[in-house]
Amino acid sequence: MKSNSFFATAIAGILLVTSSCEQDTVEAQPVLYQSNFEQSADGWVANLVDYSEQTGDIQFTYSRTGLPQPLNGNRQSLMVSSMNRSDDVFMYLTKKLTGLQPNRTYQLVFDVELASTYGTDSFGIGGSPGSSVYIKAGATAFEPKRVLTEGFYALNIDKGNQSMGGRDAVVLGTIGVGEGVTNYTLITRSNEQAPFTAHTNEQGELWLVVGTDSGYEGETKLYYSSIRVSAK
Repeated sequence: MKSNSFFATAIAGILLVTSSCEQDTVEAQPVLYQSNFEQSADGWVANLVDYSEQTGDIQFTYSRTGLPQPLNGNRQSLMVSSMNRSDDVFMYLTKKLTGLQPNRTYQLVFDVELASTYGTDSFGIGGSPGSSVYIKAGATAFEPKRVLTEGFYALNIDKGNQSMGGRDAVVLGTIGVGEGVTNYTLITRSNEQAPFTAHTNEQGELWLVVGTDSGYEGETKLYYSSIRVSAK
């Protein structure tokens, strides 16, 4: 016959497993925000920084449109495009997120899907159209704004520079879609392995930022098809 201590040990093991499962469930990352832009731009606005006011022919455009061929044109996306005349342009989207806990620290995971046509092994002026354009994402407790200082347009947050992240944004990867690729292809970039720390303001607000920091001196045209933000 089994001893009482044996059954006590077995029950304790079951409780430990159950507790572990419950803990995993509690720590599962809730989705704070998600959109595929099927109904609208969902409050996202676009802008461009890191260039001189004397810089010409930037050709910056932004619109909500269908995905490019050969992708499904019935799927909506946010298209951004510009010429990187300064060899350092940051082309970005921002959105205000409300309804969070005030003065709270969140560990954010960004999952960004976009259509890119730039090969990982491609070559261009100043850098690779695919490997020298870095996708970044972050969040701040105040509104990111473009500011003009001594004739230079910059962002009022610390998003880092090109391949380096900053206090207010992290690098998710590049827009390179693979070697030898020349057609628009959907790719997903994420910081799942290194969540980003953000702090809400007294109103429980965060401003989300998603963009590309470019070291390629040419045109970059991208189609953001889905943005999801999860948090611990």
